[in-house]
Amino acid sequence: MTDQEPQLAAAADIRARIDTDKPHSARFWNYFVGGKDHYEVDREIGDHIKEIFPGLADVARTSRHFLGRAVRYLAEEQGIRQFLDIGTGLPTADNTHEVAQRVAPDARIVYVDNDPLVLAHARALLTSTPEGRTAYIDADLYDPEAILDAAADTLDLSRPVALMILNTLGHVADHDQARKLVARLMSGLPSGSYLVISDSTATSEGMIAASEAYNSSGAVPYHVRGVEEIAGFFEGLDLVEPGVAQVTQWRPDSPASVVDAYGGVGRKP
Repeated sequence: MTDQEPQLAAAADIRARIDTDKPHSARFWNYFVGGKDHYEVDREIGDHIKEIFPGLADVARTSRHFLGRAVRYLAEEQGIRQFLDIGTGLPTADNTHEVAQRVAPDARIVYVDNDPLVLAHARALLTSTPEGRTAYIDADLYDPEAILDAAADTLDLSRPVALMILNTLGHVADHDQARKLVARLMSGLPSGSYLVISDSTATSEGMIAASEAYNSSGAVPYHVRGVEEIAGFFEGLDLVEPGVAQVTQWRPDSPASVVDAYGGVGRKP
């Protein structure tokens, strides 16, 4: 066996796992943020939803900006040097490690996803500064303990970690189960750690209609929640001002627009 054969076999396995007959949330979102990693089936439902609710493009764009502001706040103002990003999605501009390592080159970032296309791109594109480190875990949100065990190979879980779960929890249909998954993840992190969550919300008829159209496309369903449900993920944590707010209103760099997406940052006491 040559040195390249295991890598070629892994690449073939990844290709075999990619389903191009149904839309996929990572590719669909990549299309909305202007990326290039999507297929015709993703573009078709994307264009259909743009007709139903053009505002979803603003949700995608501003949610990405929220990620950047939250990571900068944690790295610059709170000295966080470790990030655990679950539901990575396809790499675009200003990924978590790029924002964090721009502030702190020694920052360590672990990305978690279980999509084969994300896996292939992450291994190729999510590179680190020499001082820091990035890693990618092929794991499932439904197994928090396995995620934490694998993350411990890169992160020191006795020191504060920022847990990032952006535009991901909607895949968990049951809200109580989603809260329990978040709580199990946070229970494995020490005092001084942070939780960062953002998600699309059922705050307009357009967003609700867009969600219904997406869920009827054959893709894995994505459930938009009420603002009070998003706030519930932060129970027991100290919310950073301005609390759970529209992603455009969370420490904005410029005048903020109105979008159907809310997020927040909370500190574990």
